[in-house]
Amino acid sequence: MEYPAGGVALQSGPEVNVSAEGAVAQSDSIGTRGSEYATLMRRVRSAGLLERRVRYYLRLGAIAMTALVAGWVVFVVVGDSWWQLVTAAVLAAIFTQFAFLGHDAGHRQIFRTWRANHLFGLIAGNLCIGVSVGWWTSNHNRHHAHPNTEGADPDIMGVLAHSGARAAVGRGLRRLIFRYQGWLFFPMLLLEGLSLHGASVKAVLWWPIRNRGWEALLLAAHVVGYLALVATVLPPGKALAFIAVNQGLFGLFMGCTFAPNHKGMAVLGEDESVDFLRRQVLTSRNVRGGRVIDIAMGGLNYQIEHHLFPSMPRPNLRHVRPMVIEFCAERDVPYCETGLLESYSQALRHLHEVGKHAGRLDGKEQS
Repeated sequence: MEYPAGGVALQSGPEVNVSAEGAVAQSDSIGTRGSEYATLMRRVRSAGLLERRVRYYLRLGAIAMTALVAGWVVFVVVGDSWWQLVTAAVLAAIFTQFAFLGHDAGHRQIFRTWRANHLFGLIAGNLCIGVSVGWWTSNHNRHHAHPNTEGADPDIMGVLAHSGARAAVGRGLRRLIFRYQGWLFFPMLLLEGLSLHGASVKAVLWWPIRNRGWEALLLAAHVVGYLALVATVLPPGKALAFIAVNQGLFGLFMGCTFAPNHKGMAVLGEDESVDFLRRQVLTSRNVRGGRVIDIAMGGLNYQIEHHLFPSMPRPNLRHVRPMVIEFCAERDVPYCETGLLESYSQALRHLHEVGKHAGRLDGKEQS
């Protein structure tokens, strides 16, 4: 197991204290590590926190759709103006909220059946923002099964290195990116929106995803409608500027939501044996901040709880958090929670420290 810079699983800084002292004992026994998650699950299920919150999601979906339609109406009304760059930024924030809805549908948090969740995801993802829910679900489920695990988690096998071992074997451009990834991280997020669209198109064309026809149709409808509307309202120069700001900020907002979740937490080896509870808790970080952060991050600021209970409806995550903190305290499992700015600081420090290993084997610079 590789830990963040400093050699401990729990980062320094303002965090929740979950030491075993003072923890309230529960009536059920602690048992062995293999049964610990089952014990926690029984407590959570008995509290009713896994029950669906359909009306919450229908209300949230209606608000998001109203905001999206209003945003595009404002775009048309404003017309040929550089003020459209403000509209682009607002629409980017709205797109992010639809991404959260698609994420929740992919985890079957909204409805009981796969079909209903998939239909909701197709509308929120493919049609409204041009991101394939089929691709997202497949990719994201692999991440949940193996968070921060080298060779198994697709989220840490991309353009950045999360361990010194991976940074050390980088070559060419990849080696250069690894070395300066702490500095490049936020600028690279401006390309994340285009990356999501590109991966979605690739998946619809080549991956064996369900309902490929509907995925392709709704994805094409978004792309054609988006480009046609922008080209109709704005001249070429302003249209390109609008798209650059809109897609760049969409990627930045998405990346700023995901960055605090796992970067700088424990990195596991592919063959490392860790029980489910610790695999999810030790590799995840929560971000505190109240309702504003809950909305801005789509509930993903409760990353530990989300990883322990992926199908739990978003509004229930803040209610299960105290139970998880208490449960981790009983078993001396480190529970990491910080403020938003501190989470970025920890993530960037980790990327910077890992980047120092770029191009090095056995502590020597590669030729």
